[in-house]
Amino acid sequence: MSRSGKESSPARRIEALREEIRAHNHRYYVLDDPSIPDAEYDRLLRELEQLEAEHPELDDPDSPTHRVGARADEGFATVEHVVPMLSLANAFEDDEVAEFDRRIRELLDVESVTYTAEPKLDGLAISLRYEGGRLVRAATRGDGQAGEDVTGNVRTIRAIPLTLVGDELPDPLEVRGEVYMTRSGFRALNERLAAEDHKTFVNPRNAAAGSLRQLDPAVTADRPLRFFAYQALAEAGLGDNQSAVLERLREIGFPVSSLVRRVEGLDGLLAAYRDIGEARDALDFDIDGVVYKVEDFDRQQELGFVSRSPRWALARKFPAQEELTTLRAIDVQVGRTGKLTPVARLEPVFVGGVTVTNATLHNLDEIRRKDIRPGDAVIVRRAGDVIPEVVRALPEKRRSDLPEWQLPEHCPVCGSHVELVEGQADARCSGGLVCPAQRKRALEHFASRGAMDIEGLGTKIIAQLVERQRVDDPADLYSLDVETLAGLDRMGEKSAAKLVEAIARSKDVSLGRFLFALGIREVGEVGARNLARHFGGLDALMAADPEALEAVEDVGPIMAAHIHEFFSEQRNRAVVQRLLDAGVTPQAESAEPAGEQPLSGCSFVLTGSLSSMPRSEAKKRLQALGAKVTGSVSKNTRAVIVGDSPGSKLDKARELGVAVFDEDALAALLEGRLPEA
Repeated sequence: MSRSGKESSPARRIEALREEIRAHNHRYYVLDDPSIPDAEYDRLLRELEQLEAEHPELDDPDSPTHRVGARADEGFATVEHVVPMLSLANAFEDDEVAEFDRRIRELLDVESVTYTAEPKLDGLAISLRYEGGRLVRAATRGDGQAGEDVTGNVRTIRAIPLTLVGDELPDPLEVRGEVYMTRSGFRALNERLAAEDHKTFVNPRNAAAGSLRQLDPAVTADRPLRFFAYQALAEAGLGDNQSAVLERLREIGFPVSSLVRRVEGLDGLLAAYRDIGEARDALDFDIDGVVYKVEDFDRQQELGFVSRSPRWALARKFPAQEELTTLRAIDVQVGRTGKLTPVARLEPVFVGGVTVTNATLHNLDEIRRKDIRPGDAVIVRRAGDVIPEVVRALPEKRRSDLPEWQLPEHCPVCGSHVELVEGQADARCSGGLVCPAQRKRALEHFASRGAMDIEGLGTKIIAQLVERQRVDDPADLYSLDVETLAGLDRMGEKSAAKLVEAIARSKDVSLGRFLFALGIREVGEVGARNLARHFGGLDALMAADPEALEAVEDVGPIMAAHIHEFFSEQRNRAVVQRLLDAGVTPQAESAEPAGEQPLSGCSFVLTGSLSSMPRSEAKKRLQALGAKVTGSVSKNTRAVIVGDSPGSKLDKARELGVAVFDEDALAALLEGRLPEA
């Protein structure tokens, strides 16, 4: 390259592109940690190809346009491919496919060409060598000339035959195909890795590559890897065309995609692209396009190769499912149940066939795990009709002054306190009775049969009352009159009068049903009755702290936290007071009398495995004797009953100085005797 060439603008851009693409190749093929979507990589490579074509004097044999991937990692032995594993030329539009078909017809001097159309699998290309019908070597594509010897790992993949089936097998035989991971397997693997505090994978392709290239084959064996064969080298003698070879590969033991089809001419190519594209979202594995191949091998030989690609094949890409864009801001939406969902506001980007401006971020834990911040460059994924999501941020492109995003402390809709419960990913608005986002659902629940049982107050009536701003919270129901209700759609005066009567009747209600009607998270009908019986009245319940709440039968720390949070929100307490002022009279339920049962007033916690009976049975028998059996240890716990392999509850008991009982002490308890601590 001349000195003057280096100084020119095209030369600088070409060199910059080469360096950037080499870096991305290393991350993609060697580190299994791509930093940009495939579509962005394709754009960089196409720009480089175009510039090199315009400036042939700047050609370099070491340019990424002359290679496929990256050299092997030092952790694996290097395998030289006898026949290079080349990449394919790409097409993105129908016109490019038409040009491919025209060029093939002209080179072969024929009016029509028969092709195979195959799904372009999004995994890791692999070459398998068989000698005497037995697998002797497996190698990755690498840079196309040489790859990594991953034989030990490939032998753990059950979809790949170790010994071929049938007689008269070619010897040696080299078969090429794609190792991939199913979408369901990918989700399960990531869930397991996250639970173990390990790094998760970005997508199934990344997971497949990372799993196959483990230095320990036992790790690969534990990963849900699959395989499809798509080629045998020409000298194998399995057939004289691609369809015949694929059928023969299937016969001798290789899985072959059922989506492969034989088509005629340009119309067949375009129809196959549409058909396979329509099937894409229903598959349990990722494909990112369709590969077209001239069917006949003799014609493939006649067409030959150009640069790093065969002339007789073309990869038609689907619209990108992942794209790079900028995260403008993170907003928070409040759902009908009060759940707060962070939503990404994006610089508009075309992905998955549509322009995307918003994407889900799931919850605060996901934002923290992915370290996503407003202002970040992010990768957005949209597959089919699935809601777009932000897959990852690119910290290497981040400005140093970008702060972590913080969840708001108050609901953006009603201003109530946002509740975050330890151990739960979701944050929720605590203003269940007053939040407009939750209004319809709260009213529907309040009027339901197990709650206030207001006959005739259904979802359609509630929707009209809310939309016409007649009702803001449950207390407003008790000020409705016949005239107001009769003005609703499909409501005459007679129906309105009946509904007013039903609302009035609901004022006399048991405390348990009233508590259930308030819609406190985790509090069902049984839990509400237990609370009512334990506290006996509404005032005592509203004043209870979490520790006192946990003393109630079947109330654990999470439910106790929700109850305490609900009554700590002053807006909720104001609605409860307005209900009472409107004449709603929750009938007090007496607390269970003390002293009638030998264990009445005693609270116990069970932990570990009991040898004498299941813990569930022990709990029932203790409760039958008047005891409370709770899920967490507090200073009010009478004793922790310990079986084999106890958990952290034993440590908590020792920390608080709570008595610890063994199974002999449990037997005494069940006889109605309280052992000495």
